[in-house]
Parts: sequence; C-alpha cells; structure tokens
Amino acid sequence: MHTIRGALLTALSGFAAFSQTPTARPEFEVASVKPSIESANAMANVSRGLHIDGAMVSFNGMPLKWYIHYAYTVKESQVSGPDWLNSERVDIVAKLPAGATREQIPAMMQALLADRFKLTLHRDSKEFPVYALVVGKNGAKIKASPLDADTDDGPGKANVDVNVTGGDRGATVSLGKGASVAFEAQRLVAKKVTMSYLADSLARFVDRPVVDLTDLKGTYDCTIDYNLDDLRALILSSAPPGTPLPPRQAEVGDTGVSLMDSLQALGLKLEPRKAPLDILVIDHLEKAPTAN
Repeated sequence: MHTIRGALLTALSGFAAFSQTPTARPEFEVASVKPSIESANAMANVSRGLHIDGAMVSFNGMPLKWYIHYAYTVKESQVSGPDWLNSERVDIVAKLPAGATREQIPAMMQALLADRFKLTLHRDSKEFPVYALVVGKNGAKIKASPLDADTDDGPGKANVDVNVTGGDRGATVSLGKGASVAFEAQRLVAKKVTMSYLADSLARFVDRPVVDLTDLKGTYDCTIDYNLDDLRALILSSAPPGTPLPPRQAEVGDTGVSLMDSLQALGLKLEPRKAPLDILVIDHLEKAPTAN
C-alpha cells in the first residue's frame, strides 16, 4: 500500500493546475528558484503545487513541464520538448508586486521562465489521435454540484489555490472552492469539477489526449473505479523512470471494474478520434536556472 501511495503521489505531482487567461505580462517583484529536494520519508505527508499566502506565491516540487503548461494555459500534452521536462523539478518562491491579481500569475511565470531558464518557444498545430469524452445514448448519471462561494478578497486571501497532498488513502488534488480530485488506490473521486478538468484527469490513464465533447456545463461530483492495469497506466504516464509500479492484473487475478466500464455506468464513454490541437514547441530551455 505504501508503494502504491508513493507512486500515485509521484505521478500526480505535476498534475494540479488551474487555467487563467493572462491579460498582460507583468513580472514577479522578486523570485527564488531552486532544484527540488525531497525527503525520503516525504510520502506520508506531502504538499505540492501552487500556494498563495498574502503577497507570497510558492510552487513546490513541480516539474518544468508543469510550469510551462501553467504559464501558457495549455494542457501538458500540448507541450512538446525534451524528455527531461517531466523529471527536472524546481521550487519557486516569489513575491507579487503591489496591486497584482492571481489572474496575472501565469503571465508572470512566462516572464520568469524566459529570464531564468532562457525559454524560447513557438506555437504550431498538429493532428493527434485523441479520445473524445462524450455522453452515452441514455444520458449522463453524474451529480451537478456548484462550487463553494469565493471568499477571496484579493491576492493571497485564499491560502491554497492548487495543492497536491499524499496520505494513507492516496493523493488528492485540491483546486479551491471545494473542488478536488482524489486518486485512491483504485478509485477516482471527483468533487465539483468541470467536464474539461475530468477529461484532463482521464487522460492520465490512456495513451492519448482526452477532449471534452460532453457539452455538460457547470461542475459535477462523480466516482470512477479503475483496476490495477489502469493504475499502472496512470503512474507510467507521468512518473519518472524507476518509479515502483503495482503488480499487473495477470499476476494477482481480477482486481475490479475497469475505467472504461466505470465510465459507461456513469453514462459517459471515451471514443477514439483524430483532432488538430495547438501545441507549444520548445526551441530552447536551460535545465538549470540562472543564479538567484
């Protein structure tokens, strides 16, 4: 159980993100960037992701690919670059300038990546095999659940915007306003999430991007079971080489309902299709940041 929990957390640590549309390109007032150093005993109680406390913003244990997709508000599958984008992790602590808003943080991250990692990139379009998340012929069987009221009165009033924590039951991605996705040993529990975010979550289990075509608006609660083979796919999709994996189904026998069957029970399904997607192509990126 400890091995599965640790592998889950490792796989999901680059997963949490929220998408905002930057309206300008401001910069952090000051920022410290350092390689991540993780304790060997950190899996029992780990917090990763984006944290805001007053004017201070911290990003803990995130891979470089996460920072790029967060800064440019695209999915991780739309970032094309070297393999080490998933394995090179850095911690960033930054101070927001006076009058800055949370919506401007991705734009500030763009400036930081260009300054400290010498990032240059260009946009392109490419046709990808995708899965379309669609509603079955009998309709979706998921519960609408509105977000909690926003009590944020300004930059930093909310203690945590996005956070990944590990515990005895697995790993939980907290998204704010009561929204979360919990990845347990063989169950995904989603609360107050959009169908677009659910599609991104499901993409972790399959070999291609997932595009939301449900036309379901709002936010929803649902529970999706998955078996050990699905869990292995989840871990392999983003964990660094050498991450311990659970046994295969063939080694332990029947391990429960598959992801696809569980989706079908909820009135949802994944249909294979082809679709053009915008991508960010990395032209240049330094592995190590310039000195603080």
